[in-house]
Amino acid sequence: MDTMRDRFIATTTRLLDEDPRLALVLAEISRDGFERAERAHPDRMVNVGIREQLLIGAGAGMALTGVRPIMHTFASFLVERPFEQVKLDLGHQGVGGVLVSAGGSYDWPAGGFTHMAPGDVALLDTLDGWTVHVPGHPDEAEALLRQAVTGDDRVYVRLSLQSNGTGRPVTGSGFSTVRQGGGGVVIAVGPMLDNVLAATEGLDVTVLYATTVRPFDAPGLRRAAGDGTPADVVIVEPYLAGTSTAAANDALADLPHRVLGLGVGRGELRRYGQMAEHLAAHGLDAHALRLRIAGFLHL
Repeated sequence: MDTMRDRFIATTTRLLDEDPRLALVLAEISRDGFERAERAHPDRMVNVGIREQLLIGAGAGMALTGVRPIMHTFASFLVERPFEQVKLDLGHQGVGGVLVSAGGSYDWPAGGFTHMAPGDVALLDTLDGWTVHVPGHPDEAEALLRQAVTGDDRVYVRLSLQSNGTGRPVTGSGFSTVRQGGGGVVIAVGPMLDNVLAATEGLDVTVLYATTVRPFDAPGLRRAAGDGTPADVVIVEPYLAGTSTAAANDALADLPHRVLGLGVGRGELRRYGQMAEHLAAHGLDAHALRLRIAGFLHL
């Protein structure tokens, strides 16, 4: 199976052929994959070099002229390093674009903490008007990217090497119900679904699957929790733990409820290891998730 990043490269190359409104802005990362696109569309495939602030500024400038820019690099260099430009050049100027990251929270541990971005979605949460997609499979990444480029809004598509075994239909809005039960609701975000399904096997819980986390599907959560009844909710995210707990609390504000946010901890893991070891260290492997979910829901 190809990776989400592989699919992004192939899909974006085709999209540049299909839609003259689109442009791609890179900061060296993934440039080798876009050699054909650069030859075919030298006026719409721009590599600014290792200048991430310029990456966002150039994309925003294109957007001001009516172009739909796709801006791509590792998540830590796309959201964290040029955050001021994301805030001002896109948000303050009121223009749109599509940010597509690679690297996730710890896809390349050998790259060190400079190449990890567990706080990217939480950081974007400080800004208004962002749609955030977190696909869990290359097929979902392609569908969400194709949807994102058709609009004029600000969209973040978060790609990762971690992937579920099977892609699921995505609409770009709302949570989908994967399993129904009466003992609580577990929301699995993007590539966490397979581990959540393994962790909750045999447990009387409802499992919701989220590939779009902003805007947060408050009505979907209320329906799953049983609108008007006390609710116990666990949110399992592949980035900073607790990123979506405020959104869930707001959705259930008029109901008795408890919310547990599971994800990447704030403590920095200073040994490189492998991605699976980072998952286990943050309690996001199936075994640890089962203990934490069952304990919180008293199952």
